[in-house]
Amino acid sequence: MPDANTNTTGWGLIAGNGRFPFLVLEGARSQGIDMAVIALREEASPELEKIARRLCWVSLGELSKTIDWMRQEGVKQVVMAGQVKHNKIFSSIRPDWKLAKLLFSLPRKNTDALIGAVARVLEDEGIHLVDSTLFLKPLVPEPGVLTQRAPNEHEAEDMAYGLDVARQIATMDIGQTAIIADCACVAVEAMEGTDETIARAARITGGKPLVVVKVSKPGQDMRFDVPVVGLPTIEQMRAAGATALAVDAGRTLLFDREKLIELADGAGITIQAFPPAAGPEPNDLSKGMNKE
Repeated sequence: MPDANTNTTGWGLIAGNGRFPFLVLEGARSQGIDMAVIALREEASPELEKIARRLCWVSLGELSKTIDWMRQEGVKQVVMAGQVKHNKIFSSIRPDWKLAKLLFSLPRKNTDALIGAVARVLEDEGIHLVDSTLFLKPLVPEPGVLTQRAPNEHEAEDMAYGLDVARQIATMDIGQTAIIADCACVAVEAMEGTDETIARAARITGGKPLVVVKVSKPGQDMRFDVPVVGLPTIEQMRAAGATALAVDAGRTLLFDREKLIELADGAGITIQAFPPAAGPEPNDLSKGMNKE
C-alpha cells in the first residue's frame, strides 16, 4: 500500500467494467486520496457516479478528451482499472485524431502494444500511469495454498502442465488462461475471457473434472491487464465441474478475497498461488511503437 508520504493530490482513475474501479477508489479513499475518474462509456458502471466526486464519461476512442480533462483536473498519476473486453478494443473504437495517429504508428495491434502506447502518450503529457494494484496489495496472494484443501496428486500434475501451457500463450499475448483435464489441454483463452473459456472447456469435456490455470505475462506490466480472479470465476468453475485453480503469486488480484476463498472452500475447489515464471523486466513504455 502507498506509505504515509504518498502525495494525496493529483490522482486519477481510468475505469473499465467490473469491481476493479470501485475497489481502487475505496483503497485510495482509505489513504485520503480523492481520484478524478475517467469512466469508459462502453464499459464502466453508472454506479461510479454515486461515489466519484469528479467524473467524466468518455468513449474508448476519445484519447484527446481524456488527456484534456485529466490535465484540467490536475491529474499527475493515474491508475487504469477495470476490464475493457479485448474484442471491444478492436471493434468499438472510433478513434479521434490523436488515437488514430497512435494506432497508425503501431506495427502490432495487440492489446499490450495499444495500451502501452497510450501509456507513453500519457507520459508525454506529464501523466504517469502507475501499478494498478498499488492500492490493493492485500488482494495479491503470496505463494502457497490459499484454501482449506490442497491440490491432490492429479490436480497438482494438471497444474504443473497447465502452468507450462498458460505461460506459453501468455508469452505470445494470446491469453492468460489454460484449462486442463488429465494432463491434456482442453481450452486456452483468447479474446473471450477466462469465464467463457471455462464454460467452453466444460462443453467439450461434458462434465469431466477440470483444472484452471491463470498466469501473468512474462515481465507482466503491472499498470494494465493484470490477471484478475473474482467471485464470478469461482461460480463458473463450480458450474463447470472444475476442482482446482492455479494463479501467479504477486501478480494476480483476488477480488473479494475472503469471500472468494470461502466460496471456493464451499465448492471443494482448491486454489494455489505459484511463483511467477522468470522473465524480462516489465515492458518498456515504447515497446510496440515505431520510434521517430
